[in-house]
Amino acid sequence: MCLATVYAKNEPDSIILEYVSRIDVEGNLITLTDVMGDTKTIEGTIAMADLTGGKVQINCQD
Repeated sequence: MCLATVYAKNEPDSIILEYVSRIDVEGNLITLTDVMGDTKTIEGTIAMADLTGGKVQINCQD
C-alpha cells in the first residue's frame, strides 16, 4: 500500500495530512483521505505527486 504525506508547496515544512491513501479532485477542491478514513478538503491545485517517495505538494489558495 502506498501512502503519502501532503504538503503545502508554498510552505514546504507545513504538513497538511499524513498517511494519505486517496486524493479526490473536483474543480479546485481537493479531498484528502487518510488510512483511517478521516478526510480533509482544501482549496487549491496539485503541484507535484511523487508516488514512489510518498510526497504530494499542493498549491493552496489563500
